[in-house]
Amino acid sequence: MNRTFATTGAVIATIALGITLAVTGATLAQTKTTKKAPAGKDATAVARGKEVFQQKCSTCHYDTSDAKKIGPGLKGISKRGTFTVNNNKVTDDSLKTWIENGDSLMPPFKDVIDDNQIKDVIAYVKTL
Repeated sequence: MNRTFATTGAVIATIALGITLAVTGATLAQTKTTKKAPAGKDATAVARGKEVFQQKCSTCHYDTSDAKKIGPGLKGISKRGTFTVNNNKVTDDSLKTWIENGDSLMPPFKDVIDDNQIKDVIAYVKTL
């Protein structure tokens, strides 16, 4: 009879442990993380940036090639790490400055698109 109680106790303990682990796992699975998406990885910003790029930038720049259109193609610009026209380092700040102020061959866009659109375009360009 002791053996029956021992076996029953072991079964109950195993079931209880299983239920505890299941509940804990479900709770952890439901816990939301509040980590900020890494730069260039916010899918919504990237999608908005692609739309602005298509409307405002694609006249002069390819996003699917590094070949020159009117301005340089931007595919791979983040991987390349430097601008093809001056070999300056590509950073969020340098992209922002370039988009806002242009240069001798590119018009400035600071009065054409707003700051949030510029950030979105940068997010998109970094995915190319």
